[in-house]
Amino acid sequence: MNRIKLLLAPIVVLLPSAVFAADPPAASDIPTPKFERQVIDAKIQIGYGIAIGDVDGDGKPDILLADKKQIVWYRNPDWKRFVMAEDLTPQDNVCIAARDIDGSGKVSVAVGAGWNPNETTDPSKSGAVFYLIRPADPTQRWQPVRLHHEVTTHRMQWVHAGPGKTDFQLVVVPLHGLGNKDGKGNGVRIMAYERPENPHDEWKTHVISDTMHMTHNFDLRWDESMGSEEGLIAGREGIGSFSRVLDTWTSAPPEAMPGMKDGAGEVRFCSLGESFGWATIEPMHGNKVVFYPASGIGEKQKRVSLDDTLSQGHGLACADLLGLKRWQVVAGWRAPNKDKKVGIKLYVPLDNKGEKWETHLIDDNQMACEDLKIADLDADGRPDIVAAGRATHNLVIYWNRTKQQSSATAK
Repeated sequence: MNRIKLLLAPIVVLLPSAVFAADPPAASDIPTPKFERQVIDAKIQIGYGIAIGDVDGDGKPDILLADKKQIVWYRNPDWKRFVMAEDLTPQDNVCIAARDIDGSGKVSVAVGAGWNPNETTDPSKSGAVFYLIRPADPTQRWQPVRLHHEVTTHRMQWVHAGPGKTDFQLVVVPLHGLGNKDGKGNGVRIMAYERPENPHDEWKTHVISDTMHMTHNFDLRWDESMGSEEGLIAGREGIGSFSRVLDTWTSAPPEAMPGMKDGAGEVRFCSLGESFGWATIEPMHGNKVVFYPASGIGEKQKRVSLDDTLSQGHGLACADLLGLKRWQVVAGWRAPNKDKKVGIKLYVPLDNKGEKWETHLIDDNQMACEDLKIADLDADGRPDIVAAGRATHNLVIYWNRTKQQSSATAK
């Protein structure tokens, strides 16, 4: 039985109720997307990973960035830049996780460094995981605590592992397994870390999965029935999944979707109001944006191609930016495509089945997108886009100025 379908089956009743309008706008009523571009940093080095969360406890979402050698945050609304940590390893930083995991109203932060994807045999030369201890003044340097790591640490998120409201664990996904070469060999050890009361103490770890051999990114969604979050993982072999049931992590091996060749680099859950599915960028660092409407048990899985003109697609997110009560897909790419351009596009579903879409250009050749996130930064009910550019060396907010018929619900 298709594990992906089982994982997604309850999503319709678990997403925020505001997502599900009885009568979402028809295609002719879709507002014209309008975004106002603001560069808040024109001198980043790479911009490996973005996180959004309240750093200083003022109730406003700030922007955090894992750059080449520095971990920094930008204060909302003046966007002043503060360095949290730097030179954690001889190699680059690569990822960041920030979330309020203790109900304090302030994010806890973990970062990944030691980025050396071609070194898969020596953990001392590849990969690193740090928890950053917050100072009394968050604008000052944070204290890094080095944790256990696997080779090629690549992506991480704080995951609500339930059933307690503050039961979060740090899930870390490496690119390769130990000794892996060209995606072959030992499986990638996807790990969950339990934060102790004293973060200097040993962190208990759990192996969630080791069945994938080359991963790239993962996404989460809330499962009300289990009181925890579940995840989808994109990799060369397809889409895998994981969840936590009765205090035990479980996982399913990757599955190649119809028409999927060489797997996927990005995957995101996506609600269409009356139905749902997930979006991907294929293959890893690929040119295709694809949507898979969830199908019932026994039904043939459909594949809907949204675009095949990207080059090194590397940013993907889903949210309702236009107030349609069905989410849209945002994708960015970091290398010049056949038109010799980089940028970001918005894909809008024209129906509640995800079978018809229209495309809008958000950034035309000014953003070599390494990562992007969606969040309502100014509390106007319209989610905004934040993107970091690798070759363009910029961190940009795309303020959502779309005239909506109703307020949007962000993911």
